[in-house]
Amino acid sequence: MGVSLSLRNRRREQAVRVKAILASVALFCALALPAAAHQLSDSFLILEVTNAQIIGHWDIALKDLLHARGFAPLDQRLTQGRAWDPESEIKAANVLSRLQIQIDGAPAPLKPVDYSTELYNDGPYAAMYFEIPLPKNPRLLQVQYQLFFDVDPSHRGLMRLQTSGRTISAIFRPGQTTQQFDLRNLTAMQRFLDFIRLGVFHIWTGADHILFLLALLLPSVLRWGAGGWEVSSSFRATSICVLKIVTAFTLAHSVTLSLAALKIVHLNTRFVETVIALSVAFAALNNIFALLPDFGWVIAFAFGFIHGFGFANVLSDLGLERGDLAAPLIGFNTGVELGQLAVVAVFLPLAFKLRGLRLYRVGVFKFGSLAITALAAIWAWERIFDLKLLPF
Repeated sequence: MGVSLSLRNRRREQAVRVKAILASVALFCALALPAAAHQLSDSFLILEVTNAQIIGHWDIALKDLLHARGFAPLDQRLTQGRAWDPESEIKAANVLSRLQIQIDGAPAPLKPVDYSTELYNDGPYAAMYFEIPLPKNPRLLQVQYQLFFDVDPSHRGLMRLQTSGRTISAIFRPGQTTQQFDLRNLTAMQRFLDFIRLGVFHIWTGADHILFLLALLLPSVLRWGAGGWEVSSSFRATSICVLKIVTAFTLAHSVTLSLAALKIVHLNTRFVETVIALSVAFAALNNIFALLPDFGWVIAFAFGFIHGFGFANVLSDLGLERGDLAAPLIGFNTGVELGQLAVVAVFLPLAFKLRGLRLYRVGVFKFGSLAITALAAIWAWERIFDLKLLPF
């Protein structure tokens, strides 16, 4: 009877903690909305195909142009406070040499026609307007994009191609710097597969998302008992625990990914990225202090909503209209799920096999959780104060 009462009391305390965590997340969201926006390194390229030419518009962040020339973040802030010439900055960074266009296999020269300064939420951008002459009845358009990849592997080129009343989106990144488009037959399936690949790439290269998932999975091969963390003897129970975590995280981030991509709900980016970092720290600290030892899925669900907003930044940056969102949204979310399932498929059997070793229980579980906490704290500090202390 005493054991049963003790168990009920412990469950009651854990339920109170769950409510407190959910309330804290909601309160933090309400208080942090006014924070300034911040975006990752992106450029925005628009190509509009007409009967005789391609009209281009390319927006590049001043901070990225300065970074490519070796300016430190402090120097960049000083420069942004002064008058600057977008044409000079674009030419100094040798931007035109990083974009190569071919029409039906023949090089097509870009002719700049104007420059301007655009001010967005994350700072000033240099805008370049250009024209590309077209031959009669063009078919194949090849775009080779290599801007900033040599100095910033996280950089992405976000492109919109507008032709014959249709809009196609594309993303350039390291490993996918060249893409080809059939102007007479733009296939939606190829774009859909591109967004699946983008989703996989995003989850695999998003260190904060991966560490959040791993921090939640680390205790899945253990169980919480009267003496603390103990080795789980059941692969079935471990698999169910993992399934609950992955399902909760998927449901939560899918909701906010859809709402944000459809522009129904919006949170500023610096706030989102900061809370994501704090969620990683909380998930890791939960392993050390057993704040919610039996409720990893609740943590996954509660913070999964904010991770969904982080995923949505990739699609929102493309400026897609609602009518063009179905395939990119489904494809990208599918890629995210495939990416995280691949992580689970590698982690689960290996962790279950090593769970009984001191190497896992101390080296991986405890010290790994401490390392994740420290890294997430640095990320949060960077994102709150707009600093750059780590290369990733």
